Amino acid sequence: MRRQRNVKIVATLGPASDSYEVIRALFEAGADVFRLNMSHGDHDGIRRRHGIIRQIEKDLGRPIAILADLQGPKLRCGVFKNGSEELEEGARFRFDLDPAEGDATRVQLPHKEIFDALEPGTSLLVNDGKIRLKVDDCGRDFAHCTVMIGGTISNRKGVNVPDVVLPVAALSEKDRADLEFVCQLGVDWLALSFVQRPQDVEEARALARGRAAILSKIEKPAAVKAYDEILAVSDGIMVARGDLGVELPVHSVPPIQKQLTRGARAAAKPVIVATQMLESMIESPMPTRAEVSDVATAIYEGADAVMLSAESAAGSYPVEAVQTMHNVAISVESDPTYLEVMAATRSVRRRTVADGITAAAREIAEATNIKAICCFSQSGTTALLVAREKPQVPILALTSEVGTARRLCLTWGLHCVITGEVDRFKAAVVAAARAARGEGFATESDQIVVTAGVPFNVPGSTNILRVAPCDERLIFKTEPE
Repeated sequence: MRRQRNVKIVATLGPASDSYEVIRALFEAGADVFRLNMSHGDHDGIRRRHGIIRQIEKDLGRPIAILADLQGPKLRCGVFKNGSEELEEGARFRFDLDPAEGDATRVQLPHKEIFDALEPGTSLLVNDGKIRLKVDDCGRDFAHCTVMIGGTISNRKGVNVPDVVLPVAALSEKDRADLEFVCQLGVDWLALSFVQRPQDVEEARALARGRAAILSKIEKPAAVKAYDEILAVSDGIMVARGDLGVELPVHSVPPIQKQLTRGARAAAKPVIVATQMLESMIESPMPTRAEVSDVATAIYEGADAVMLSAESAAGSYPVEAVQTMHNVAISVESDPTYLEVMAATRSVRRRTVADGITAAAREIAEATNIKAICCFSQSGTTALLVAREKPQVPILALTSEVGTARRLCLTWGLHCVITGEVDRFKAAVVAAARAARGEGFATESDQIVVTAGVPFNVPGSTNILRVAPCDERLIFKTEPE
């Protein structure tokens, strides 16, 4: 099954997409990656959905990536005697550690670590930022605040502290249990919530022990400030715009999205743009024009993938939402302006032989009548470098590692093919030619570009580029061992 676009689509599974029939329909409509949201459902439900995806993968003969999104620590206030209270602008309000039921003047905030980090002038946001308070005075177990923006505060509403780096680990006890469960299950990507510093990513990587790639969700101001360091230790990035829009001025999110996307591309690491992309399709079969423009903007910026959350997990039109994203991507990628933008924003930081090989592959393919770039990659690094170039011809990522093929399904432009192991370059060229013909990218009369590394099966050893015919008879006549 060949996609007629390069950007990938991530679809979240949930009550609206819980059967073999619907999940297969999502894949056939265009979903390349399925997201399992660990904030909802139990392990039995996650196991069942994972099994369905792997069965579809087997039935259709195409690798599919599975992303498990860890919940992260949830900071919430306590409960109120009346269930809720109305906070008026200018009023005084207190947070403390007292477990007694709250009223119009105070409520418990059962997170000592927040009080340890607060200082006068710090902002506290409640209920996704709908209520804003400023800390006037604070201690180890209390914070006296002034209500800057009022509203209704009710039981266990979320609390955000955008101004400081909290001494809170990105992995709660639930996250640690979930991480081990999904790694044993066999997911391909772990999305890490509440990232504030590179050490958060390193902790998750140590627990994953190579069983899944680590994708850092950038959703806090501290993560934006430490982005370069976080990117360096991550395998991929998610721009979690909804949470960023709570803790940062909403008008600052679009330029941040662009900066994060370009940074990830320069590092040859996949980046997902997520949150509220087609939100109206939760209830409507048609998106708004603004939402379509939003998806298009992410694609024009060079995102590897765009993501559906509640639209595919709990909406009334999950398949239609995927189809809409697919159609938007086709339209954008057919626009000559898109090709110009991809060329204008191409990274020129080439420091290694592999950088040079992959850049040359793109230039040769675009300057001649080459039908595809075929890259052999055991670890996936070479394929990521080719994808960073955003070539105008298809990319076939060939690997004998099933896990590598699945992980690469998240990356822009990569059509992943699982091959047998090869130990000679001629065998690699033959395998590439067969894959290009078999997957519908070329005919026997066409040529392809093949990149590989010798010795084979050594990660990061890309050092060969060859223009080769797709006719195996010519390969055996002309290609040296």
